Amino acid sequence: MKIFVNGKEYDYPSGITYSELAKDFEKDYDSDIILAIEGVKYRELFRPVKEGEHISFEPLTGIAGHKSYKRSACMLMLKAFYDVIDNSLIDRVKVEFSIGKAYYCTYRGDFRLDEEKLALIKKRMEELVKEDIPFKKTQMELNKAVERFEEHGMAMKRRLFKYRRYSTVNVYSLNKYEDYYYGYMVPSTGYIKWFDLLLYDEGFMLVLPERKDPDHDVEHFTPSPKLFKTMKESTAWGEMLEISGVAELNDCIAGGRFNDLVLVQEALMEKKIADIAEDIIGRGGRKFIMIAGPSSSGKTSFSHRLSIELRAHGYKPHPIALDNYFKNRADTPLDEFGNKNYECLEALNVELFNQNMTDLLAGKEVQLPTYDFLTGMSEMNGPLMKLGEEDVLVIEGIHGLNDELSYSLPKDSKYKIYISALTTLNVDEHNRIPTTDARLLRRMVRDFRTRGASASKTLDMWASVRRGEDENIFPYQESADVMFNSAHIYELALLKQYAEPLLFGIEEDDPQYFEAKRLLKFLEYFLGASTEGIPNNSIVREFVGGSVFPV
Repeated sequence: MKIFVNGKEYDYPSGITYSELAKDFEKDYDSDIILAIEGVKYRELFRPVKEGEHISFEPLTGIAGHKSYKRSACMLMLKAFYDVIDNSLIDRVKVEFSIGKAYYCTYRGDFRLDEEKLALIKKRMEELVKEDIPFKKTQMELNKAVERFEEHGMAMKRRLFKYRRYSTVNVYSLNKYEDYYYGYMVPSTGYIKWFDLLLYDEGFMLVLPERKDPDHDVEHFTPSPKLFKTMKESTAWGEMLEISGVAELNDCIAGGRFNDLVLVQEALMEKKIADIAEDIIGRGGRKFIMIAGPSSSGKTSFSHRLSIELRAHGYKPHPIALDNYFKNRADTPLDEFGNKNYECLEALNVELFNQNMTDLLAGKEVQLPTYDFLTGMSEMNGPLMKLGEEDVLVIEGIHGLNDELSYSLPKDSKYKIYISALTTLNVDEHNRIPTTDARLLRRMVRDFRTRGASASKTLDMWASVRRGEDENIFPYQESADVMFNSAHIYELALLKQYAEPLLFGIEEDDPQYFEAKRLLKFLEYFLGASTEGIPNNSIVREFVGGSVFPV
């Protein structure tokens, strides 16, 4: 039969699978092939190729390929747990959240998970990889799937299927172990070459390869204790609210309890911000409050809410946007692709910033700059400022945590805050929601509302945004005095209403069509909720509109 691979015509025997076909083209890719792409659809490699198809491939270094690898590695780990520990208690293993390149997992059982038991689980994973067992995919009637997962004790999956709009469910199996996953899997366990397990806190870490360097030694895991503490605290909030999975959120919406959930979540946020304000005051002499975080973290709303808390304690906060320290556009450095790089530290007039801040600290009056985004020019026409005893500067920008930005300021004059939307809500026990997806949906909704930007444009620039975060924000997050998680456990039910129409507007010939379909499939899990009861000072309002703050 005739098929087309990467635009060229080939003749192959009928019945060949994508996996068999991929072997002839692996040399053309920088890492193992994980998925096939046929037209505008991803295809799992165990499926047969059809006459006349136009095919390309997705490697492990691709976004979808990497997600499939991690998803499959989770199922491999659970299968090994099933074999080694107790096959009747697999529902008690939960993939909680990610820390860097690792998944933090917990086990709720009446035994202690120690180094010896974890070593046995890892050994069993390695044995399963050598056995090269196929991941089998079965399309099961919804009612039968509910019964099956009730038998397995996977209560979160059973409740999740209550809100499913389709009559069938795709169930994956490794020998006798069955599980449900949203998204694609690798064809067999032999593809999962790199992983590690290590005890951590009350559970363990499943360490996986990074997308950009998949064959790197995964045994080197770098802990992020402050980030871990923040994620664990947010997980505890979810458990207190009795919402740790999408099904429980849907139950809350369907049961008419959504407004109560919003009020309690917002109260928790308010208390956390108040605690940060009190910590700043308690440390004394902190004149520069440096706030940084990745895109769509809600930095602007947070800075306003923190300023209100500080004012309530007698302080006089003044907002400073680091964007006003941009150099003239003509002097902006270029990135590796020849584009203006507004994300790097060198795009800012660091010398002027330090001169202004040291003068203010010395009690001098300073005129601050402004940056005109239309003309691309920096102008010395900002406000005149002089710091009194109660005055503090609330400085917001992506380089706020980098001491190279504020090299001339004494350490004890700065208070550094890292903020990000770190969702700990999961689809179910074994399917986690990437924090980047929540931020991406936030940005998509806000960019359309405030700038008229299409979903396609937001998706197209997201890779560049993420590169800037990897280089300029994440390396400094552990240097913060405190971390603030701006994710609301209910927010995806709100964003769904705004994001879905934008995503449906992306056509099949658009390069962002694949990502749009993935996000639409993800949003299908959620019931929608109205923004009517959301307070106008909520951080969520920065994205959906109606904020009392100038955002």
